[in-house]
Amino acid sequence: MLIDARASVQFGGDRALWLRVTSVCDKPTYHGWVWLTGYSINLSTGKALERREVFAQIAGLQIQRRTIDSAPPLNNTAPATRSRGV
Repeated sequence: MLIDARASVQFGGDRALWLRVTSVCDKPTYHGWVWLTGYSINLSTGKALERREVFAQIAGLQIQRRTIDSAPPLNNTAPATRSRGV
C-alpha cells in the first residue's frame, strides 16, 4: 500500500512509504482515519525493512495488489527427492 501526502501530511514528498499491511486496528479513531501496522518495504527487492505503525486517512490510501508476474520466485521450486529407505 502506498502511503503518501494524500493519506497524511507526514508522508509528503520524499517521505512517502510503501507499507505491507499486517493488521488494521479496530479501535475507534477520528472519522475517516485508521491505524495500520505493517512493514515498510524496499520496492526493488520486495523485502521488509522495518515494522511501522501509521495513522492515515482511509480515502488517501492507495492499494497496490501484487500480480503473479511480480511475485518473488518460490524457494522450493525443485521437486523433492527421497533417499532409499526413507
